[in-house]
Amino acid sequence: MGISVRANTQAAAATNGHEAPEGVDLARVPVWDDPAHGHVVGVKRALDIVLSLLLLVFLAPLLLIIAAMIKADSPGPVLFRQTRVGRWGKPFSMLKFRTMFQGADEKKPELLHLNESEGLFKITGDPRITRFGRFLRGTSLDELPQLLHVVTGEMSLVGPRPLVPDEDERIPAPSQVRLTMRPGMTGRWQVAGATRIPLLEMVEMDAAYVREWSNFEDLKLLVRTVPHVLRRRGT
Repeated sequence: MGISVRANTQAAAATNGHEAPEGVDLARVPVWDDPAHGHVVGVKRALDIVLSLLLLVFLAPLLLIIAAMIKADSPGPVLFRQTRVGRWGKPFSMLKFRTMFQGADEKKPELLHLNESEGLFKITGDPRITRFGRFLRGTSLDELPQLLHVVTGEMSLVGPRPLVPDEDERIPAPSQVRLTMRPGMTGRWQVAGATRIPLLEMVEMDAAYVREWSNFEDLKLLVRTVPHVLRRRGT
């Protein structure tokens, strides 16, 4: 079951007082907060909470092992915080396991000319990535701390990719409908191979996901994410 889209001025109520992203027609925004569809949206949020809590408990030993390996591999904190753009364009501090040496962000400008991706920064053999960090990225295990954001409601298990501010600034206005949903740990971009997809194509996939969303679609994407991770095709 999906969320209907209504084309009238009452759609503004779906923002719960938040300002719509620039260029997004509120008359075409999926009605996430419409009481008539509350049960559908409630199922998504309930699944987020239950599954993320279960995963945090089940994966606790693995999380501790990863933390110990990071500390043994290189000096610095276990977790890395980075500003990402969340729902309604609100920035939040996203957690990941640290995969780079300290001071990596300061070295990024020196490596921009080596960027191999359209939009997202990626270079083969990035010298800033630690030995264990390369494994974490390859398996997407560095993303596991984001389960905490799912519990708190800043993220969802499935949703649009959370971009850093400078990436978000380059997104065409019509595609910013993606900001009407919580960003996700996985999504269509993940199972399609995020690092190989140009930024503008990725956000179009996100926008299509928002317009076509259903709980069944989320379940399919979660199932497809598992073999993707096992094949070590990280983001």
